[in-house]
Amino acid sequence: MKRVNIFVILLGILVGAIALLEGSLRYVGFGNPLLYQADPEMGYILSPNQNVRRMNKQILINNYSMRSDSVVNKRPENTLRIFLLGDSIANGGWWTDQEETISSLIQKHLKNSKYSQIEVLNASANSWGPRNQLAYLKRYGLFDSQVVILLLNTDDFFSSLPSSEKVGNDINYPNHKPALAISELLNRYLPSAKTTKDNSPKLKEKDNEKNNLAAIQDIYQVCQTNQAQLIIAVTPLLREVEQSSKDYEQRAKKRLTEFTQSQSIPLIDFLPRFKQINPPNSIYRDTIHITPDGNQIVSKTLIEEIDKIIKEKNDD
Repeated sequence: MKRVNIFVILLGILVGAIALLEGSLRYVGFGNPLLYQADPEMGYILSPNQNVRRMNKQILINNYSMRSDSVVNKRPENTLRIFLLGDSIANGGWWTDQEETISSLIQKHLKNSKYSQIEVLNASANSWGPRNQLAYLKRYGLFDSQVVILLLNTDDFFSSLPSSEKVGNDINYPNHKPALAISELLNRYLPSAKTTKDNSPKLKEKDNEKNNLAAIQDIYQVCQTNQAQLIIAVTPLLREVEQSSKDYEQRAKKRLTEFTQSQSIPLIDFLPRFKQINPPNSIYRDTIHITPDGNQIVSKTLIEEIDKIIKEKNDD
């Protein structure tokens, strides 16, 4: 009888410990990841209408899969609407609170007396390249925006064709909520955790750099058709800041520079700005992504460029 009582007590302690762990993990956001949807043209997109809190960071995804408040397609009267198009730098990921994203910082600090309201839309997703971004524009348009910012990082010049392979197979691109927060923790951090791989044949590209630059040119044409001013900005890898860019990276940037100069498109290369920061890794959270302090630098520079464009439009 005593053995049964001890067993019940131990079982109760175990169940209580599991429940406490589950509750603690859910409190910090495990068990509630951002969800993705596979898409035949874009490869993948954030599932619309999500409100998630992860690691004490708020993440809002609106009705058009943007990291922005809800938006209507037609721009309201007397509104300056800016369209930020990008990858994980623009999106901010789970490590950036909604109020600290580049788009939120621009909207918060950009002031213009001509407009009663300023909206900054943020269409972005982790690892999106120019072809994912172009596909988004073809699907949804520019939402009547007057200014479009294409925010790239150096790796985007070499991004692959849009693919849905990661969705539901990679722990970072889930398409459904896990049953338990504990199971997400184990799947994410256990050495034995494996990502299901798609072994189907893949179309190999001869020159993905050329194809991505062509997509950037197509994004420019979409802006021209919709009478929107395009700004292109490029953030560097930490390795470029601390050491130097590779030859192929310099070549890609040169090709982009030649295109932007031929079309009089503002191009902001953040590499010289980031090299002035000491130490440069103080604004990086890893080898690619920048911190909220880095977002402040980027947003301030973009605001200055937007101000110039709006002033020129007002003077015309």
